Amino acid sequence: MEITQLIITFILVFNILLSLTIIFLERKNATATWAWIMVLTFIPIIGFILYLIFGRKLSNKTIFTWDTKSKLGVKTAVQHQLRDIENGDFFVNDPRMYQYKDLFYLHLRNNDAIFSQDNEVNIFTDGNRKFNSLLEDIENATDHIHLLYYIVRSDHLGSRLADALIKKAKEGVEVRFLYDDLGSRTLSRKMVRKMRHAGAEVEGFFPPLIPKVNFKINHRNHRKLVIIDGKIGYIGGFNIGDEYLGEDKRFGYWRDTHLRITGSAVKHLQTRFILDWNQASRHDIEYDERYYTPVPAGNVGMQIISSGPDSEWEQIKHGYIKMIMSAKDYIFIQTPYFIPDESLLDALKIACLSGVDVRIMIPNKPDHPFVYWATYSYIGEMLKAGATVYIYQKGFLHAKMIVVDSKIASIGTANIDVRSFRLNFEVNAFLYNETMAEMLVDEFEKDMEHVTNLTYSLYQQRSVWIRFKESIARLISPIL
Repeated sequence: MEITQLIITFILVFNILLSLTIIFLERKNATATWAWIMVLTFIPIIGFILYLIFGRKLSNKTIFTWDTKSKLGVKTAVQHQLRDIENGDFFVNDPRMYQYKDLFYLHLRNNDAIFSQDNEVNIFTDGNRKFNSLLEDIENATDHIHLLYYIVRSDHLGSRLADALIKKAKEGVEVRFLYDDLGSRTLSRKMVRKMRHAGAEVEGFFPPLIPKVNFKINHRNHRKLVIIDGKIGYIGGFNIGDEYLGEDKRFGYWRDTHLRITGSAVKHLQTRFILDWNQASRHDIEYDERYYTPVPAGNVGMQIISSGPDSEWEQIKHGYIKMIMSAKDYIFIQTPYFIPDESLLDALKIACLSGVDVRIMIPNKPDHPFVYWATYSYIGEMLKAGATVYIYQKGFLHAKMIVVDSKIASIGTANIDVRSFRLNFEVNAFLYNETMAEMLVDEFEKDMEHVTNLTYSLYQQRSVWIRFKESIARLISPIL
């Protein structure tokens, strides 16, 4: 009996000490702190293990370093653009975009995100079209191919991509392929060996130091980037797998948004890839001008924004909030998960209450149950504030898109959720161009042919069981 009491006392004291560590030393967000304290209180032993895996912050040391980045003159260019904005001398080729100079400034100051204006952008909302274009660009590559994906599968699409990369590697083209170790956990080792044997370099991001035991499991590289010959770039939501072609019976048609970019913004996609690659690989990429040979192609203004648990600020979230607060007419949002923190939720509710037309489209088919129920909990608040909510019925909606007033937009890898803002490594393109924004609005309106409208009265008819699941999911939403 005494031993049992000793064990119980030890667990209680240990939990108290760990809770105090979370509160006073790690300085987590208050909601996340309470969520972890509840986990530690109600499931003490298992809760501690979960905290070790999911709750610890990354080290404060710099994760991404590149000694030769200074050769690109990034800091100089950033300081020059900041000074021009402050002095009122900043040139924008479309004067209508100058009203968003505060958003330019925000990203320049906090993310070194140089504003470029000579880009051409193609939008893909269908996986077959996106991957046909990508495979064609890979086939035409002459110097290098850099790829980064969160999920890579060894299915039909994965094999097609691997075969294309093997062919180019054998031709002497530099091929570097970076994948997230957790997201691509089903990736065949045989496929990786085949690519390496052909001369391609393949690396996993944050692999476990001990097999099957990964204490960085909670911080994943969710970015999806491709850079070809320093001239063509891809960014968006599609991963590598047959389900992204709509060939998974569980999800059906896969609706996503991806961009193909040419122009100076490709330089910034390349820098993001190199930083990630040099973190994961023992074979660093050194500066070489041939990696930076973009060809001016259009007139789309753009900034490439990165964020992650290594960042001091939640840059992509701050960009979203700034966009929302600038809205005069409408805000269109597509996201597979809607779990905003208080700041983003308040910004959207204030927009609604100010008369801005806020429309949010979410999927009907959940891929993560807890995230799905937490989404419905927050959606209820938006309905009450006056937002219009659409439930996409054609298949699975995975697009991450915000459009404001047919003038500015953001497309990338970040969902509207706490995980994307605080825990994952993400990257988004912020677009400043009416034509591109209107094209994205057109795609949104096409999707409205395949939705049902969730009204507040319908939402209030939820069963007690559904309300219970929503409440539990919302309670732990800061750590989902």
